Amino acid sequence: MPDLAHSDLQAAFAATSLFEDKSWQLSPDAWALTPEQAAELEAIGAACLEYHQALETLYLRSAAGKNLLRNKPLLAPWVADYLDRGKPDHLVAHARDPKNRGVFPTVLRPDLLLTDEGFVMTELDSVPGGIGLTAFLNKLYSETGDIVGAGDAMIRNFHASLAALRPDVRNPLIAIVVSDEAATYRPEMHWLAEQLQVQGKRVFCLDPDDVFPLGTSLCFDVEGNPEKIDIIYRFFELFDLENIPTAHYFFESWAAGEVAIVPPMRPYQEEKLGLALFHHHLLQDYWAETLGGRTLKLLRKLIPQSWVIDATPLPPGAVLDGPKVGGRAMNDWRQLAGASQKERDLILKISGYHESAWGARSVVLGSDCSREEWQAGVEVAIEDAPRNPHLLQEYKKPRRAKHRVYDHQQQVREVDGRLRLCPYYFVIGGKAVLSGALATFCPPDKKIIHGMQDAALLPSRVVPAQASAGDADT
Repeated sequence: MPDLAHSDLQAAFAATSLFEDKSWQLSPDAWALTPEQAAELEAIGAACLEYHQALETLYLRSAAGKNLLRNKPLLAPWVADYLDRGKPDHLVAHARDPKNRGVFPTVLRPDLLLTDEGFVMTELDSVPGGIGLTAFLNKLYSETGDIVGAGDAMIRNFHASLAALRPDVRNPLIAIVVSDEAATYRPEMHWLAEQLQVQGKRVFCLDPDDVFPLGTSLCFDVEGNPEKIDIIYRFFELFDLENIPTAHYFFESWAAGEVAIVPPMRPYQEEKLGLALFHHHLLQDYWAETLGGRTLKLLRKLIPQSWVIDATPLPPGAVLDGPKVGGRAMNDWRQLAGASQKERDLILKISGYHESAWGARSVVLGSDCSREEWQAGVEVAIEDAPRNPHLLQEYKKPRRAKHRVYDHQQQVREVDGRLRLCPYYFVIGGKAVLSGALATFCPPDKKIIHGMQDAALLPSRVVPAQASAGDADT
């Protein structure tokens, strides 16, 4: 497959404001996936959507005090308590509104690490960045192989997933509303809207203050005339609602049936601790009964063991469902502070409804920090538990892989690194459609993988089945 020249890459990035003030390592080709890995990505998308459907049922039945199983008793009111902690009452009521039943995020993006055991899913993002970036890279690298989400699949399917929300409108007006908190991603959302406008779609990237009410409708100004918004794609986290003066109009217009809003403003769908609930020993019968066999098996393989940090005191004879410290079960989460470095192959992170819940800002990796830093992280998680739940997760180390990048002399060389893969699925017709996969290839000394200057950001391609194993990144 042909390589992309360093000069062509630089020219392409310089020609758009999408990458203003951003830089990363450049590579002549996309990340290579085997056909088996590509097939697994397809299965992961279906499993993520089925997980969301099961999580909705779990949350709503827990909140209503209903039995979770068909043929034997299982009540779990504590599930809704965990997922609602720290949320304002009006947002909890909105999440439970019957009109929201069956409404899920239209974009799903799991964070997958490539380990010696295969893919591991550390998070499932419902408000993901990188949609425009991945769409741009897919088009840029289209000559280098069979790109996952070839051509403009990211762009087309993003629109299709939204337009399906208003089948009564032939060409719905879609507003991508980006808050100041998420301003880093505004350029890529502007670019995405512009690409769709070229295709004749009515899609605009707006600031929250651009939106105003007209009766029960939401509008924005186009050359002095108000245009009615049919669909809002909200690109902001729900904790940020209080910083958006126009937010109450969103709820009022939604309640009047004038506008569809996705991702839906249902905070439980954006809590990382849902992954800990998947592993909770009291809920195993629920997941086994609700999920299909293949999905259950796949998610058990993908999701590392995770626990909710709950500061509720236990009776003297009880022990926690959690990792062991000094070879013994814990009775109090504070005992985590005394774990040895080997036992601290664990990650602490805040669950969701907080400004530090994205971009790895709240992540503490026990085996990669001092004892004092680990102890401080444990104490914060325990003290914060009544308001902002944290979860504890087994750390699965990404394996070493190789890929070609341009060095400082603009020469191609193969280097070692570790990979995070972020596939993007757009929910269309009740199915999660794989439309792109952004690879972040970091230096091997990086324990927590995210976008950074010394990483390479790449689309993904599928290596033909007849190609030799040496053609795929290993």
